[in-house]
Amino acid sequence: MMTAVVYVLAALGEIAGCFAFWAWLRLGKSVLWIVPGIAFLTAFAYLLTRVETSTAGRAYAAYGSVYIVSSLCWMWAIEGARPDRWDTVGAIVALVGAGIILFGVRS
Repeated sequence: MMTAVVYVLAALGEIAGCFAFWAWLRLGKSVLWIVPGIAFLTAFAYLLTRVETSTAGRAYAAYGSVYIVSSLCWMWAIEGARPDRWDTVGAIVALVGAGIILFGVRS
């Protein structure tokens, strides 16, 4: 359960940090938007180190699905664009993939 919480918090950090740069460069917001953006991206990187796994690559691979779902939630909640059925199907496929990566039996 803790891994799921860490992944969700990491996703929020990454998305908020990247959105700060998006706002500055694409939406014409102040360059000061990058200050919290850098802080959020730093928190994101730190949080991924808290995942209990033997390899960084496995943590990052499984995190990718949480990022996909979180990005679609951000798109809907912050940007006002509702995910379509293909977004939803893709997110489900990604989550199934993450489950295989995280919970697969290894020798």
